[in-house]
Amino acid sequence: MVKKRDTAEARERLSRDAIVTGAIALADAEGLGAVTIRRLAQAHGVTPMALYWHFKDKDQLLDGIAERLFSEVQFPPADSAPWDDQLRALLLALVAALRPHPAVAGLARASVLSCEPGLAVAEHTLSLLRQAGFDADKSAEIGGFLLTAVVTLVSDEPGLAYGADAEAREDAMRVKRASLSALSPRRHPNVVASADALAACTGPEANHELGIDMLVTGIVCMAEGRVTSR
Repeated sequence: MVKKRDTAEARERLSRDAIVTGAIALADAEGLGAVTIRRLAQAHGVTPMALYWHFKDKDQLLDGIAERLFSEVQFPPADSAPWDDQLRALLLALVAALRPHPAVAGLARASVLSCEPGLAVAEHTLSLLRQAGFDADKSAEIGGFLLTAVVTLVSDEPGLAYGADAEAREDAMRVKRASLSALSPRRHPNVVASADALAACTGPEANHELGIDMLVTGIVCMAEGRVTSR
């Protein structure tokens, strides 16, 4: 067996960005649980010690992944649009940044205030909520909920569990549709009537837009006093 050595060439190739990129690729392929210092060291042909120059432990590595996700958020251009339109655009931009990597999207919740890109997203969100008339505390509460909701939209995207196999997805939908249609129409009339829609995998873009619209509409109603939180 050839012993790995941290050669100068390997260390030069092993930048912080390269490690994070490799970690995200590994999570995309095998899930977040597969991301370990040892696995990444093997992938880069170095010993684990070489990675510790950049990240002292796995927690720091996970923070680095979250920072990368937030850095991918493309902020909408500043304009004079109403605050709710700007908020909708910001949330859709956050969805676009997280969606390619659902396995690591959940890291955004714990790290949003621990890195500059995350702080930029938080600051912009809170600024829009303050424009809506919420005080600092309520803005923080709503902002935290919005981030959790966006992560959930990405992590639980319709059909994600079926994988990329279109035939397997169609088979699963057919089984679910048949099961729902077979329910008693007397006991579950609305479920049976909606069997086709409930079994179908709504397109992710439409699903995300619907989710964001529901979130923003609810916040607008709160700002206008039509809905109060308890």
